[in-house]
Amino acid sequence: MERRRFLFGLAAAAAMPTARSQSRPIRLLVPFAPGGATDVIAREIAVLMGKHLGATVVVENRGGAGGSIGTSEVARAAPDGYTLGLATQSTHAVNPVVYRKVGYDPLTDFTLLGEIAQAPGILLVNSKVPATTLAQFVQHLRSHPDQLTYSSPGNGTIGHVWGEQFKHSTGTAMLHVPYKGASQALADLVAGQVDSTFTSVASAMPYLRNGRVRALAVSWPGRLDMLPAVPTYAEAGWPDNNQPTWYGLVGPAGLAGDARGALRAAMRAALDDPGLREKYRGQGVFPALGTPEQFAATIRRDMDSIAAIRRTAQISVD
Repeated sequence: MERRRFLFGLAAAAAMPTARSQSRPIRLLVPFAPGGATDVIAREIAVLMGKHLGATVVVENRGGAGGSIGTSEVARAAPDGYTLGLATQSTHAVNPVVYRKVGYDPLTDFTLLGEIAQAPGILLVNSKVPATTLAQFVQHLRSHPDQLTYSSPGNGTIGHVWGEQFKHSTGTAMLHVPYKGASQALADLVAGQVDSTFTSVASAMPYLRNGRVRALAVSWPGRLDMLPAVPTYAEAGWPDNNQPTWYGLVGPAGLAGDARGALRAAMRAALDDPGLREKYRGQGVFPALGTPEQFAATIRRDMDSIAAIRRTAQISVD
């Protein structure tokens, strides 16, 4: 029934016969290059949503400008249900605040389908840094202002924002070293070219196994099974840094009601699948289906908090 309603809604929106609608694929645009957590999240849910809808959901990568290029393409697409986008904290809360001209409004230019997953962040330091706990690291930074560095995937990225929020909440001073992507930022941390970094657990796990970096805290409600010895920021005494990052699905503004309902049902069915949940957890990502209203509230909350960080740290990207 949901599939028939979905195809009927798409056919009506696109003014084409239902039979033709069944053969047309649905695009899910990922606004980042292939690889990493965003790709895993999108590709796993795309397969299962497609099975539920009786349609093919094709993942397409549209990287560039911190996710703004692909996200703008979703906003400009026809609201016929054939184009969806993976929304992230970077695309829908960071970029609209730190970019001078982002090219879209994160709320009014999209139909918010809902949050689909959350991922904990993590603070890593090079093994040469003389700190084995978060409290020791904060004390070391206070004793050596502006002498240590932290890397990020680039100016205005979520890693940059996390680093500046950490500095503000702990009253410390570090030098920001921006890179063109998370891989190089992490590689130079391992090599000792920078002292620390703020990244996702999904990105950090391969580097934690070689013993050349040390995890000091994670942003999650409780300790993670995969890192049981690493405390949360809240547990270590700095709860302001304990917010995880998130991912959701969006369509262009004005998506037809039947299509919205069917897509939401397909999201729910996919996120209930044990195989998907296991694959997500293996990447340090946790399914979390929320309502469109909850998703909108999360975006507004994070935009407000990031705007305060931007003003304090004077973060701005052209």
